[in-house]
Amino acid sequence: MSNPLDPANARTAIENLMFVYAERMDAGDFKGVAALFSKARMIGPKGNVQGTGSAEIEDVYVRFTQVYEDGTPMTQHVTTNLVLEFAPDGRSASGRSRFTVMQAVPGFPLQCIIAGAYEDRFAYTESDGWHFTERRMKPKLAGDLSRHLNYELRDA
Repeated sequence: MSNPLDPANARTAIENLMFVYAERMDAGDFKGVAALFSKARMIGPKGNVQGTGSAEIEDVYVRFTQVYEDGTPMTQHVTTNLVLEFAPDGRSASGRSRFTVMQAVPGFPLQCIIAGAYEDRFAYTESDGWHFTERRMKPKLAGDLSRHLNYELRDA
């Protein structure tokens, strides 16, 4: 059995968390997204806590994200440039990465609607494996979000 605290194994597990987040977002699976944050809190662009734990975080995504007839937000999230820094004991890590979100809906051709950075924290426990403990979204560039969000980004 491989050691989940080995840096290569830990990195793979954390990458998988980040990519599963993108898959679930694009599928409109907000319950699945929230499950990734069951032991975490979500921090908004201004540093405010938007939700803690699955129920609160699911509510945030349900309230804030437009969903279309196919049950999805009709987006594609791309996560890149992951940099991880592990604690000396190897049981926690901080990470930073970049995100780009593209969207296309009827009457709205494919385009990048937002790009920015994630600042994440992760922990490892025997019972839960690697998991998120915090995510902060830091938008850097915003396009037309009118078909994606149910609020003004500046209000977040």
